[in-house]
Amino acid sequence: MDTQSALQKIKSQPLAPIYLVLGTEAYLQDKVRKAFLKRLDLQKDDLDLVSFDMEQDYLNLAVAEADTLPLFSSEDKRLIFIENPFFLTAERKTGVPEHDFEDFLTYLAQPADTAVMVIMAPYEKLDERKKITKALKKAAVVIDVQPLQEKDAIVYLKRSVENSGLQMDRKTLDLFIQLTDLDLSKGMRELEKLVLYAGGNKTVTTEELLALIPKSLDHNLFDLTDHLLAGRTEAALRLYQDLLLQGEETIKLNAVLISQLRLLLQTQILMKQGNQQSNIAKILGIHPYRIKLAMQQVRKFSAKRLMQVYDRLIENDYLVKTGKMDKELLFQLTILEAAGRF
Repeated sequence: MDTQSALQKIKSQPLAPIYLVLGTEAYLQDKVRKAFLKRLDLQKDDLDLVSFDMEQDYLNLAVAEADTLPLFSSEDKRLIFIENPFFLTAERKTGVPEHDFEDFLTYLAQPADTAVMVIMAPYEKLDERKKITKALKKAAVVIDVQPLQEKDAIVYLKRSVENSGLQMDRKTLDLFIQLTDLDLSKGMRELEKLVLYAGGNKTVTTEELLALIPKSLDHNLFDLTDHLLAGRTEAALRLYQDLLLQGEETIKLNAVLISQLRLLLQTQILMKQGNQQSNIAKILGIHPYRIKLAMQQVRKFSAKRLMQVYDRLIENDYLVKTGKMDKELLFQLTILEAAGRF
């Protein structure tokens, strides 16, 4: 069940005894968690609200709590959160409890009608071969909180901006989406900041947006890559100096730029082979939105140009690590030479 449908059912329909909240999108996880708390009118310190971390607590304790009668709940139900159920995955962990699943499997077959058990599984997938996983998925209502697809995430963020009452022109709205990386958790945090800043004046300009949502290192390196490839010496030097002032190391910047150029070359090759954005993302194991940006960038430069900059950065890495040249001087020379297209 998708998150929106689940939220509506939690709000208005009888609650099921067991839910499995599966996915890695922290913002959606939090919305589902808050929906259960609101429905049962429970606060953090209420006796009918109990939480267990499976990397620290034993599963049998959670089962025992679920079998305990509620005390003050408005719907005569206890709310049991089970966090980090690593045993549902193929991951092997050390230093964690060895869980006995017999009581839990018995509970899944006949859950208490006075408890709502919510298993929060912040994973991309579960190990479907395990008996415990099969039994849980059969008994539980599964709520999908995986990250949204690019199109859906863009719609969600735009709708959230509209619902907040803020007004942005198209350029500013697109920049907001870019700076938040289609990450709902980050997007909603930054939107809250913008709403507080705007106050009674609901209009947010591009300049105000950039002042309130500083570019991340990834965004700055994307710009630095573009400046290098385009031979924009002044802009590249200014951005490089800014990054140094922010505490970034030249060796690290050079290494990340090598990685970025490698991604651009791989993307360009796969595009020439006829692959679309989704296929390239799957082949390279990279978020589709990042591939979208890479595709936009490589269309502006030839393969020869990409290779020239890539080879120079590789050479820089060798010269610095072997102590043959000063790292900052070498990087500045690379920027200057890029303006002359080598």
